[in-house]
Amino acid sequence: MKFFKYVLASLVALVLFCVISMFVMFGIIGSAISAGEETPALVGKHVLELKLNRPIQEQAEDNPLEALEIPGLSDNMPIGLNRILNVISSAKDDANIQAIYLNIDGFSAGAATLTEIRNALEDFKSSGKKVFAYAEVFSQKAYYLASVADHISLHPEGGMELKGLATQIMFYKDFMKKLGVQPQVIRHGKFKSAVEPFMLDKMSEANLKQTTKLLDSVWDSFAKHISKSRNISEIELNEMVEQFVIQSPEDAKKHNLVDALFYKHEFEKLLETELEDSDVAFVKQDEYGKSIQQKYTKDKIAVIYAEGQIISGKSKKGSMGDQTIVKAIRKAKENSHVKAVVLRINSPGGSALASDVMWKELQLLKEEKPLVISMGDLAASGGYYIACLGDKIFAQENTITGSIGVFGLMFEMEELIKDKLDLHIDQYKTHQYADMGTMTRPLSTDERDIIQNSVKRVYGTFTKHVSEGRNISVDSVDAIGQGRVWAGTDALNIGLVDEIGGLPDALAEAAKLASLDMYSVKEYPQAEDDFANMLSGLSGVLMSESAIQSNPWVKKWIESMSTLTQDDKIQARLPFEMEIY
Repeated sequence: MKFFKYVLASLVALVLFCVISMFVMFGIIGSAISAGEETPALVGKHVLELKLNRPIQEQAEDNPLEALEIPGLSDNMPIGLNRILNVISSAKDDANIQAIYLNIDGFSAGAATLTEIRNALEDFKSSGKKVFAYAEVFSQKAYYLASVADHISLHPEGGMELKGLATQIMFYKDFMKKLGVQPQVIRHGKFKSAVEPFMLDKMSEANLKQTTKLLDSVWDSFAKHISKSRNISEIELNEMVEQFVIQSPEDAKKHNLVDALFYKHEFEKLLETELEDSDVAFVKQDEYGKSIQQKYTKDKIAVIYAEGQIISGKSKKGSMGDQTIVKAIRKAKENSHVKAVVLRINSPGGSALASDVMWKELQLLKEEKPLVISMGDLAASGGYYIACLGDKIFAQENTITGSIGVFGLMFEMEELIKDKLDLHIDQYKTHQYADMGTMTRPLSTDERDIIQNSVKRVYGTFTKHVSEGRNISVDSVDAIGQGRVWAGTDALNIGLVDEIGGLPDALAEAAKLASLDMYSVKEYPQAEDDFANMLSGLSGVLMSESAIQSNPWVKKWIESMSTLTQDDKIQARLPFEMEIY
């Protein structure tokens, strides 16, 4: 019966794939037909609706199926932060946009991404226009963003989360011991704790210290902005959080965290009253983005998006490959119209070798053109490796950065193979170290020393690059290094970054360094092929119910194992897998 069950499931999946593929082809044909048609500019009074209910990544991908709204597919397609910032900036000076409506049910993003959008909305408000926010349920991150609004409405039977920040790290030491698998760890830096889940059963003292400092800094940033926007003292806000005072919509209203408890139609009536318009017209961000008449000038500033874990080779979904980024750097360098470059980094690091390949290419670019760094949610380890030589480095208050350290991680499975699986392996080798690093036996003392020397050498190169890029001594770099991570505000104080600010600030600085009054932005690398994006999204839909995808703990463990044991054994990576919630 199980055989027929799996055959039937495979047939259903195949039929589903064929049906969706048919819609795909229609979408691509439709996109091709309309590709040459110019979207007319927006006419008449509108409210810009920012619907932020999908994952947010740095650079938007073009998707020919965007308008089809295939169930499951459109919900999983990421929104580009670059496009969000562009529509907010354009709306600020657009007479056809009266206000912005934040529709943020189900919203989640990294702390620095939140701040980037929040700052853009603050700038929008400087034009005299208002921002309105509505949700049935405000997650903590969604509320942090919504707090910038002039008016916040919450569903009367909805909910609001305000409880502080937490993070959890899963430790695999005892589990792997039961399997008969032993980690072989070589690291330089007491804070370089990516390997600790395989060595310990709880956070080390050093890791606990940096985690405490990091989360406290991120929360302080959240609390400061909420306090200012809602006119509530930080002391009062923290007391509310500590006592878990906000347990109902009425509590949120009572303590001035929201302005009204409205059903959706009541919120829309409010907009009509506030805007003195009995027939408020809404325009969604994607539609409005297409109507924006892009500014083109001869002089350009290139923005190179470096997002995801660092790997050797070409970029893949969720990873940046050194080949892809080097190609983008060279294109920006060789383009005579590009007068300056902004490198936008959102990365936990990864391969130390790939990081150095990109670093060298950036050094060559910097000899010819100004290079400004803009950090997103993460610019850690390998991410900071490629950032350190910027003429100026910008980070948000809650950007996670630093993590100047290196480690190597391998696994040996001698006990699993021999004692638990009763397998036997015989071999012949021509030289003493020919089988060094194999999973069938532990490393010898000499082999550990060899790998430790490699790790130490890479760490020395890393600290030297930071020393030269930041104009501080190697000893000073080592003192703030050792794999330790810092929030943006702390990174500013110790000299790892120059200013607190986002991508618009970095662009302004690049224009200043290049002596540009007028410029347009040229983005690199170019978005992936539309058809490849579609297949990626489609495969995500078909795989969404698999056992691995539906079990977040299993998925996280498999992802950790695969990323930490990639071909490049020596890595400059964020010291631990952290999700702040």
